[in-house]
Amino acid sequence: MTKIIRLLFFLHAIALVPVIVWSQSNFRFAFVSDTHVGSDTGAEDLRRTVKDINSDTSLAFVVVTGDITEFGADPELQLAKNILDSLNKPWHIIPGNHDANWSESGGNSFKNVFGAETFFFDYGGYAFVGTASGPYMRMGPGQIPRENVVWLDSVLNHMPDPEKPVIFLNHYPQDSSLNNWYEVIDRLKKKNIQLILCGHGHRNHRLDFEDIPAVMGRSNLRAKQTSGGYTIVDVKNDKAMFEEKTPGTDTLKKWTEVTLSNHHFASDTSLYPRPTYQANETYKNVKAEWQYQDSSDIGSGIATKGNLILCSNTQGELYALDKTNASKKWVFKTGGKIFATPAIGNEYAVIASTDQYIYCVRVKNGSLIWKYRALKPIVACPIIKDGVVYIGGSDGHFRALNLIDGKLIWDYSGVAGFVVTRPLIYGNIVYFGCWGNDLYALNIKTGALVWKWNNGTANRMYSPAACYPVGAHGRIFIVAPDRYMTALDAASGSVLWRKQMQGVRMRESMGLSEDSSLVYIKTMEGNLYGVSSTSDSMEIAWKANMELGYEICPTAIIEKDKTVYVPTNSGLVWAIDRSSGDVLWKHKVSNGLVSCILPAGRRQVIVSTMDGKISHLRFKR
Repeated sequence: MTKIIRLLFFLHAIALVPVIVWSQSNFRFAFVSDTHVGSDTGAEDLRRTVKDINSDTSLAFVVVTGDITEFGADPELQLAKNILDSLNKPWHIIPGNHDANWSESGGNSFKNVFGAETFFFDYGGYAFVGTASGPYMRMGPGQIPRENVVWLDSVLNHMPDPEKPVIFLNHYPQDSSLNNWYEVIDRLKKKNIQLILCGHGHRNHRLDFEDIPAVMGRSNLRAKQTSGGYTIVDVKNDKAMFEEKTPGTDTLKKWTEVTLSNHHFASDTSLYPRPTYQANETYKNVKAEWQYQDSSDIGSGIATKGNLILCSNTQGELYALDKTNASKKWVFKTGGKIFATPAIGNEYAVIASTDQYIYCVRVKNGSLIWKYRALKPIVACPIIKDGVVYIGGSDGHFRALNLIDGKLIWDYSGVAGFVVTRPLIYGNIVYFGCWGNDLYALNIKTGALVWKWNNGTANRMYSPAACYPVGAHGRIFIVAPDRYMTALDAASGSVLWRKQMQGVRMRESMGLSEDSSLVYIKTMEGNLYGVSSTSDSMEIAWKANMELGYEICPTAIIEKDKTVYVPTNSGLVWAIDRSSGDVLWKHKVSNGLVSCILPAGRRQVIVSTMDGKISHLRFKR
């Protein structure tokens, strides 16, 4: 009798154990990357690839891993969609940096056109998981958006079979070229990750991300060849074979093979490089009073009014935090991602959203006062002066609106590109750049064009669009990705001087000293200079005693009470003594790009970073 009971107990125990069946099968799929529709041959190269894929009945599906377009423009996205829609088999797509960083819609158009910026599907016993990579609207290292990381958690943690093999796809390599590579790697290693696929490098390349096998696929562009190309992945017998395919020919070139296996990373205790927060231990004269973590990106600046801190995020929210303890006081929800910094005028706050609306709410409770609809999404920042809101758009317009009721005061409709910057009001003129190579000066009362300046290049990526211009001594100063610093006559727009520094690469990060004598510029080599605002040439009048290393964060440099605050693309904030140029302190908030530094009281600053963190820092000099 005892034996029978034991047998029944054993059979019952077996019934409770889940049966793991992966149902792996042999299959082939097309791996396409970096199509760059909008470049000279991008559309035609993609059409050839689609035709070639359609003729191959052995291919089960297609994955497209980012940089779908050249400039993220709406017509480019729609053209790419029209071409891909002619595929005769399922296809799955994610955006890359070209689709996100220069997006006139802040990434909303990609989601609207393609349906999503992530994907998850099962095939042949494998889970295919793809996420976006950024950077969105702010030049910097790649970053998987915070909301995509939250989504990835949900997908990985709710797979019915926790041991199911995973193939992860992203536009970027999963290394330090992404600010938050380690967040994704750590999550994947808790699962049965077997392979990572990426693009971005425009070449076939076998890679290894912390012992996870990875493959970079070539660009679909023909480059200097007569035809482009893509990759066919043949999954068979626990291996993935990679072959380069030339469209319109039978040419197949096998170039690498990856063994697909469970690496059991969950039990791996080895250490890999991670961002260091050693600076916070070294500089004890600065500390974080509190830190708030958003569930999405914060790609904009912040504003303060009394005891409230106004913030916005890529979930489309404008919200207020209590300055004392970061408790959330109210939330105003819009219909699209927000990349604008809120502007405050008296008791009103104005924000723009990629849902095409400009909103005005009450600062104290977030209640709506008015909203104004533009013709396209808005990723630009408003500014308020004397009861008037000034803001550019992605629809070729720059508008002045009444702060009280939102009525249009004037509308300049001659902008040749989309606006992302915060305008500068200097004297009776409002200045702003756009992603069409132009810098505009409009009469603040009428909106009439006073002058327009062009940097002389046809390359939109060299536009003076992302820097916040500064004005001093009758001059307007800008720094742009063309590596030039330019001083223009504020009244006429004539070039006073335009200079590149030998061996030095300048980008968009700049600012004005409190006494207006210096224009601060941060170089890609990680140096900070002060350029004389009165000299007849580019005269370096000041230099900070600091070396940041490689630096591309475009966020504005701020001086307050003789302290110069310097943002970085790695979440590190530097404070420099204006008199000596020496480092007062530095503090690492996160590993994301610093999107704003805002002085907020005596020896206090509020810092936001792209990965959704807001920190209140207090320091001693």
